[in-house]
Amino acid sequence: GQSGPSSCYSQWSHIFMAPRLSTRNSSWEMKFYFSVARSRGRYYEGELQRCRPEAAPVEFGDYHPLKPIMVTDTKTRRGTRKGSTSSSSSSSSSVPPDPLSSMLDGTDPLSMFAAASASETPVMSHSDLGRKRKEKEEEVVGPDFEPWSAKRGEILARFTTTEKLSIVTNSPVFSVGKAPSPGSSAVSEKVRTRLEELDDLEEGSQRELLNLSQQDYANRIEELNQSLKEAWASDQKVKALKIVIQCSKLLSDTSVIQFYPSKFVLITDILDTFGRLVYDRIWTMCLDPRPLPDSFTAEDVNDTAKETCLNWFFKIASIRELLPRLYVEAAILKCNRFLNRSGIQETLPRLTAMIRGIGDPLVAAYARAYLCRVGMEVAPHRKDSLNRNFFDLLSTFKQISGDSVQKQLVVQRVEVPEYLTLYSPAINWILQCIAYRAPEPLLTEMMERCKKLGNNALLLNSVMRAFRPEFVAARATDFIGMIKDCDEAGFPKHLLFGSLGRSLACADPPEIERLTILNEAWKVITKVRSPQDYINCAEIWVEFTCRHFTKREINTVLADIIKHMTPDRAFEDAYPQLQSVIRKILTYVHDFSVLFSMERFLPFLDMFQKDSVRVEVCRSIMEVFIKHQVELTKDPVILNAMLHICKTMHDSVNALTLEDEKRSLSLLIIGFIRMVSFGRDFEQQLSFCVEARATFCNLEPVLVQLIHTVNQLAMETRRVMRGSHSRKTAAFVRACAAYSYITIPSLSSIFTRLSLYLLSGQVALANQCLSQADAFLKAAVSILPEVPRSISVEGKLRSSESFLLDFINNFLATLLVVPDHPEHGVLYLVRGLLNMVQDYTWEDNSDAKVRVYVSALPLLAAMSQETYIYSISKVDSNETLYGGDPKFLSELNRLCETLIGQILDHLKTLGGDEHSTRRQGTLAFSLFGVLLAHGDLRNNKLSQLAVNLWNLSHKHGYCDTRVSVRTLEYIKHQAQQPDMTHLSDTAQRLALQSRT
Repeated sequence: GQSGPSSCYSQWSHIFMAPRLSTRNSSWEMKFYFSVARSRGRYYEGELQRCRPEAAPVEFGDYHPLKPIMVTDTKTRRGTRKGSTSSSSSSSSSVPPDPLSSMLDGTDPLSMFAAASASETPVMSHSDLGRKRKEKEEEVVGPDFEPWSAKRGEILARFTTTEKLSIVTNSPVFSVGKAPSPGSSAVSEKVRTRLEELDDLEEGSQRELLNLSQQDYANRIEELNQSLKEAWASDQKVKALKIVIQCSKLLSDTSVIQFYPSKFVLITDILDTFGRLVYDRIWTMCLDPRPLPDSFTAEDVNDTAKETCLNWFFKIASIRELLPRLYVEAAILKCNRFLNRSGIQETLPRLTAMIRGIGDPLVAAYARAYLCRVGMEVAPHRKDSLNRNFFDLLSTFKQISGDSVQKQLVVQRVEVPEYLTLYSPAINWILQCIAYRAPEPLLTEMMERCKKLGNNALLLNSVMRAFRPEFVAARATDFIGMIKDCDEAGFPKHLLFGSLGRSLACADPPEIERLTILNEAWKVITKVRSPQDYINCAEIWVEFTCRHFTKREINTVLADIIKHMTPDRAFEDAYPQLQSVIRKILTYVHDFSVLFSMERFLPFLDMFQKDSVRVEVCRSIMEVFIKHQVELTKDPVILNAMLHICKTMHDSVNALTLEDEKRSLSLLIIGFIRMVSFGRDFEQQLSFCVEARATFCNLEPVLVQLIHTVNQLAMETRRVMRGSHSRKTAAFVRACAAYSYITIPSLSSIFTRLSLYLLSGQVALANQCLSQADAFLKAAVSILPEVPRSISVEGKLRSSESFLLDFINNFLATLLVVPDHPEHGVLYLVRGLLNMVQDYTWEDNSDAKVRVYVSALPLLAAMSQETYIYSISKVDSNETLYGGDPKFLSELNRLCETLIGQILDHLKTLGGDEHSTRRQGTLAFSLFGVLLAHGDLRNNKLSQLAVNLWNLSHKHGYCDTRVSVRTLEYIKHQAQQPDMTHLSDTAQRLALQSRT
């Protein structure tokens, strides 16, 4: 690292030779001015004092800006005599009113609106308000109720089959003989005509589609759903009803019993569509003469809408078969609101009783589930109907062990436990409807009913999942006792413990019972032989363990999971569950010293052997670490584990990895690096950065962060030593500089390298490492030719010119305090930079090179001062090395003359079209500003050059008038200073030129 700076002199000597800036023959007086390019002397401290505003004491008196302002507006009231006014203001009218305080009197728009609404709304008694509020709460299902739509996808994904399915349609579906007699009502003749039309359409419509796969079946059902909508849109209401009836009849088919829950979901979608279409049609008929309110009653419905509604119910009542008649009427149950007040509450018990006529217990269970679903939408407060459906369902459980069901299971080769799980969606939904906002004693009643049925496992499972977790957690011990008494053959106990675990993950049981609950549950879970069943249950109970126990119990659970999932590589089929285990542990364990001290945590991570899954797990760990690790750490346990995790993420990067993915992984690793601190052990910190550089060499943002970390380490060393390095610390900061010098060339981004070279050079300079600083700055200059003319910024190509100019300006500002190398000529870094700027291939018609020359002039002017505007402690800049030596000043002036000549030559080439003229004016004004701020305008010729530049910038009217005016005001203000009186003549000449 120390040999690098000296060895690079010969390599780059051609760059830092005498300036190659040509001084071609310049026009008119330009040569004449070169010999008078002198910088004026600056007294920076005095200038700073003059720029500071004058301070004046403030006397508040009775007024304070934070004092509340009480304002009473004075207005003329209507109806009063002319000249009469309201109360006067309590504060001076000159004080503006406080908008926040003035709102406290109720005059803000919201308060006024509320007051106006209150004045127009009739006053309602407290009893009426309470009754209406109670009715509204009963009638509306809140967001805490999980809708059926949330369960739909889970059911379709869970209950699948590879068996072939069929769709059968039968005819006729209506019996005309059951239509009302002609004299029964005013619409009887119309009803009979429509029913006869239906029978005619049904003739010969029997059809059977065989050998359908599950996907084909779902596609066919979706086609029927679309056909229903198209028929309705084309005013073919009879055809639409026919489709719904045919679909409803499919729910009586249990030939592929494993698929029945999914079939129920698909077909009830069609029923829902039909019910919505019928309701919307009748609603639109009620819009004449005025729209119905949301809380309408039957008295608000016109006769035409009622007649149409009755017509639909008459059609449905004429369906011969029980199941389609039941389902279709349930689908339009909401339409009872159009007929009478008590229509829904009378219909629900009747439909509940009709379900008792269905012989198959599975079909009956799902019919009850659909009725409860519709009932919750139209009358959620009718709990009696929900309870009646549930109790009827309990009475059918004995049918499961009957001969007809058992024979069906034998034919279809379905085991009893698998068959019982088919009931779960229906029972879970019914119990969810019953348990919604139900009091706690209802759970006790349900538990007693379970006991009376011999602790039926299927029912017990649904009870634990339906009721509030707080209620279940309070009775966790009782539930465990009931689970023990269940029959293992009918419903696996590990599923029951899984349902109990879900509740205990959301609510806490009594503290004294927690360890007993965990032990009893794990006795059952650990005996599960199927790895998939085991991990499904264990994953649930991990959260309970993490919530209430220490790392000892969590480590035991992890050991048991590893024991069950390692044989035959069973973990390969359980990555989602294993990932869930990791997420739950990270949710509750945020002390990573505790986490990584678990003996089984890292072996548990080793089970994630699929690359994408392993990286995702490592990412989740890193995200939690960055979020919750507040204190800096040097714990070797944490560092070793986190380095292993970060290396896993880093090693996943390859040529196909997307840039966004690289950026995301880099940010996570950078977050870890920032949290590592060895305190005052700076050498250990540097060793860590060396190891990290070797580990994360493929991620550039990480290398950039490591360079920043090492630079910060060098500055922290300087702070500790208070700027006076010992031999040991001096060697250490040189080692830090060597680290950066070696690492920066490996970066691909040219601007990243440039900025890091400059920054590292500044850090080296601050630590008195002059040769290292010299090497950094030389390296930055040497790679300037590599800067491309365009770069990609957020996926779009942009010119690099503006970025390069910003860097060069920052570089020039640094060069002021960089001392010249004793073995090289005066200003060799400045010359090298300017040579590079001259040789660089700029864009066509670009003024960038000349802008750099204009920016270099203030630097040269600052270097000519006896005392520099800023300096670095314990570093001798050129002001000390040369001490105002005339040769040094002469060299500065000569370089200034060369730059001004180049600028004036460029100005001469501009002009002609509007764009070039505007560029000419802008550059002329920039050079004028530099001469005004830094040039010695006491010389008449230099002053004349400034005036000529002013005229050139204003020649075609492209200079901003406001800027010109402010510049003249500044010159006049400066002319009032004792040492700047010569500017008064310049100001007069500029003002005269501006007027002409």
